[in-house]
Amino acid sequence: MPLARVRREYRGPVLLESRAPASPLPLLNRWFLDAMRHGFLEPNAMTLATVDARGRPRARMVLLKQADASGFTFYTNLESAKARELAKRPHAAVVMWWPELHRQLRVEGRVVRLTAAESNRYFATRPRGAQLGAWASPQSRVLPSRAALERRLEAMRARFARGDVPRPPHWGGLRLVPRAIEFWQGRPDRMHDRLRYERTGARWKRVRLAP
Repeated sequence: MPLARVRREYRGPVLLESRAPASPLPLLNRWFLDAMRHGFLEPNAMTLATVDARGRPRARMVLLKQADASGFTFYTNLESAKARELAKRPHAAVVMWWPELHRQLRVEGRVVRLTAAESNRYFATRPRGAQLGAWASPQSRVLPSRAALERRLEAMRARFARGDVPRPPHWGGLRLVPRAIEFWQGRPDRMHDRLRYERTGARWKRVRLAP
């Protein structure tokens, strides 16, 4: 497929400093609302990039569950590859992409683990099937077959046949505390707008980057 011939013109609205807040949170909230109103299937999907023990980058898609002044929160098996990598090197980057809005969001920062109470509260809101799946799946580990995974799930259904499903001790939340957030707005002729916010102590510094 001749990918070099695939060309798209970006025609998003201009993103000027005069219309941007001094800190990134109000603009972040505005962009998230725009993405949800647009009807994307997964407006909260983001690519999470980590580094393994040999310094090699690895990336995968995860779902953002909360974004506020404290950071970007997602949940996972804490024995998964990404969680193990973040335990050793607690720095990561995420990218969110909303193509129809011609927008990209980039975030870089340190990752911290949520408290057990925070993880418990969120786990209680998950569908029962997803709760059982958190117990059944040894995430990122080698499995002999699909049937083996299904047997593990059936065993969990039997184990928790009565009552609520508690949160597994190996499952919980992680929060990316941003040190930099970049808002990328696609513009005609590849003259895109890029506003980057960088944290300096308790304040944010805003700069414009060349496209």
